[in-house]
Parts: sequence; C-alpha cells; structure tokens
Amino acid sequence: MKALLALLTLGLAAAPVAQARTLHVGPGQRYRMPCQAIAAARPGDVIDIDARGNPYRGDVCAWSTDHLTIVGVHGRAHLEAAGQSSESKAIWVIAGNDTTIENIEFSGARVPDQNGAGIRQEGANLLLEHCYFHDNQEGILAADNPASSIVIDSSVFARNGAGDGYSHNIYINHVRSFTLRYSYSTDARVGHLVKSRALRNYILYDRLTGEQGTDSYELDLPNGGLSYVIGTIIEQGTNTQNPNMLAYGEEGDLSPDSRLYAVNDTFVNDLHHGDAIFVGSQVTNPVFAENDISAGSTAFVSQPGARTSHDCITSRPGFKDAQDYDYELTTSSRCRHVGVRPGFQNGFSLAPRFQYVQTARHRTRTDGGTIAGAFGR
Repeated sequence: MKALLALLTLGLAAAPVAQARTLHVGPGQRYRMPCQAIAAARPGDVIDIDARGNPYRGDVCAWSTDHLTIVGVHGRAHLEAAGQSSESKAIWVIAGNDTTIENIEFSGARVPDQNGAGIRQEGANLLLEHCYFHDNQEGILAADNPASSIVIDSSVFARNGAGDGYSHNIYINHVRSFTLRYSYSTDARVGHLVKSRALRNYILYDRLTGEQGTDSYELDLPNGGLSYVIGTIIEQGTNTQNPNMLAYGEEGDLSPDSRLYAVNDTFVNDLHHGDAIFVGSQVTNPVFAENDISAGSTAFVSQPGARTSHDCITSRPGFKDAQDYDYELTTSSRCRHVGVRPGFQNGFSLAPRFQYVQTARHRTRTDGGTIAGAFGR
C-alpha cells in the first residue's frame, strides 16, 4: 500500500516547490468561486476552498492542469450542481494528472444521458480523502486510463444513481489500480454501491451496506482482476435489485491474473436469498475466502472448488445490533473462535490491520484475523 501511494503522489513530489502557491477561495478572498481559482492555477498549486462560503452553487468546470491539490477548509466545502454541468459530464471534469482532493462535498449532478457525476476522472492518478458524494446521477465516474491509480480514503457515497441500473455510487473503469479504504457507500439508486474494472482492486476496511436503498450489487468486479477484499462489511437490504452481493468476473473479458481474496469480511444478506460471493463461469482460479462471516445468503461462494476455510457461516452470528447495522460480535458469538491468522498472497498480507468505524473512520485491529469477520474485538 505504501508503494501504491508513493506511485500516486510521485508527480506531486516532482512539481517545482519554488513555484507552488496557495490560492484561496471564499468570502473576502481573491477568488469567489472554486472554478475561478482552478482556471488560474499552475501545476503544483494548492487551492483552499472556505466552507464558510457554502454552498458554491452552479460552479462547474473542467481542467487539464497537473499536480493540483484542492482542499476544503473551515469545514467541508460544498459544491452543489444547481442544474449545471461541465461538458455535460460532471461538476468537475479532471483531465489533469496527479490530483488530490480533500474535504469536498459534491451533490446534485444531472445531465441528459443520465450519468452526471460529482467527478468525472479522465487524467491519471487521483487521491480523494474525506469527501462526500450524494444525490448525483453518478457519484464518481473514472474513465478508462491504463496509467491511472485511483485511491478513495475515508469518504462517503450515498443516494447516487439515475435509477437506470447503469449509474452507481462509485464506478471505476479500466485503470491500473483502485483502492477503496475506510469508506462508506450506501443507498444507491438501483445501481451498484461500488463497481470497478481495475486491473487490481484493494477494497479494505469499508462499509458497503444497501440498507433501505434499491442498489443492485454491493460490490461488483465484473472483469475480475487481482482483487483483495479485506475487513469489509457488506450488507444487502430487502429492496435490492439483485440477490447476489459481491459479484466477481460475471461479465467475462477477464483481466490478467484474475484472483479474488476475500478475508475477514462480514456478509449480511437481509433479503435471505442469493449468493454472498457470486463468481462468473469464466473465472478459473479458485476464489480464496478465509475468516469471513456469512449470514442470510443461500450460498456463501457460488464457485465450485473455491478455497474456503475458517469461515463462520451461520444464521445466528451473534451481532450486537443487526437492525442498526452494528455487526460487531457479542462476547458469546461462535464466530469469535473460528478464525486463523492469514498469510501472504502475491507478496500482499491478508491479515487485517484495521477495522471500519462509522462514519468513514477506522481503528487498529489487534487480533491479526483470528476472530472471523470485519471486527476484531
């Protein structure tokens, strides 16, 4: 993971420090609206957006400037589309490379072709931290870019989707790698909570819960890829449009080295029908699932020959408060006693180091995975 982040931020480090500036946006500042500052920015600049000017309504733009860092200050800065879009795509269309965005809220994006996004990512490499995407037709939509790594950290996605099944809370197309960690995706409108076609996927310590929404898959990896799903809570609500929860390789056209590792995850199927992990028929490498909890699904893994071990598959997992989506285990839960310490695969440690904390936070996990599921205490 450190190597991945180093790669993502390489361009930022290479920007000429002497030329970097901080541009301020908000009441009483030189730039009244964010897109004014973005248009004036040079590679390596930092743009501070003052949340005391919220909401920034109808301010949409596209740019190709590299190495920009855009940060909400004095709270989370809110960009409200108010019927506007850039290039009929999104609130922000990012063609520049090596972009960092922190503490920004995106809402209300709508376009005629039904995929208006908070962000349309077209350049290479994006880091999102502590952001909030809600009530857009698409939360974030990343276009094909084989040179790109996308990292989403400690962010929230809710109620995105046009209701057509083709728009989602998070939709990452063919990129080099996608990392989602410590984040919360919920209540998508018919589409998926998370969909990624990346060559490599790192889904780490997240909460992907359908709850009262009408989402389809909670996690969809339709072209496979080398994928790690670790320490993640995955819940399917009763209003789902698809009974399966984690779909892997179901569209075929598999990416090279398509292997799925699902370790110390908690699957809760409130529909009580469908598979926790649904695997496409073209996937030949056996799915590796260890130390998981599965409750409510018809089957845990659909693939014959999947390597499953030390999983807690039960109708009574002993959650503290499942009705309130609290899937920590009671002291008497049988799932506390079935896990083992996971090893390494492809040089990547499968042992859970953290556990998700609501909302979009995390804390250190100390059991090393010996307690089944996403929570280690």
